[in-house]
This record gives sequence, C-alpha cells and structure tokens, in this order.
Amino acid sequence: QVQLVESGGGSVQAGGSLRLSCAASGYTDRIYCMGWFRQAPGKEREGVGYITTYDTTMYADSVKGRFTISQDNAKSTLFLQMNSLKPEDTAMYYCAATPTTYCSLGPSQYNYWGQGTQVTVSS
Repeated sequence: QVQLVESGGGSVQAGGSLRLSCAASGYTDRIYCMGWFRQAPGKEREGVGYITTYDTTMYADSVKGRFTISQDNAKSTLFLQMNSLKPEDTAMYYCAATPTTYCSLGPSQYNYWGQGTQVTVSS
C-alpha cells in the first residue's frame, strides 16, 4: 500500500502562486508515475500533470507554462508549483500514484489517492 497526504492549499488572488506538496509513504519504491489532479464542483476530475520515476513530466494544456511538477530525490515528496493562478484553477487538488509504467492524465490509471487540498483563486 501507498499512503499520500497533500498539503499547501489555500486562497490566493488571481496572478498569485501556491506550492502544493504530497508526502508519500509505504511501498513507494513500487511507484512509477505520480500525478496531480483537480476537481471543481460539478465537474469531473481532470489530470493536471504527472511525473515519472525518471523525472519525465507531462502537463495538461490548460496549465502548461504556469504549473511545474517536481519530486525530491528520495521520491517521497511530490510538488506542484502553481504560478499565474486564474479563478478557473479553483478546485480540490489531489495527488495520485500508480505502479504501472504507462503514465497518463487519466484518473482511472492511478491506484492510490490522497485526500485532497483545496485551492481557491479569487479574481
């Protein structure tokens, strides 16, 4: 099992920045992909981006150039640096992990999920 705990959410004005963290514990050596997802009220959960164990990253078009995913050397903490935030970025943000070697932005690909952290961007 892998446990994931997000932190760092909060409220910020448009144009501001936030940095989310996701602490992973358990059988983290089995994880190949870790991703960030978000879900706004009344909307489906969508992929924000992911990072592989080899530090390859992929982002959704809506956040490219504004968000950056990284992880520490021990692969035990995942980060999401969010810059130039927009009101439409308001959502609950989740980190997720999967041992499969096919990474994607699709939520169904991921086996382990955190409880989420709220991000609210005001105009």
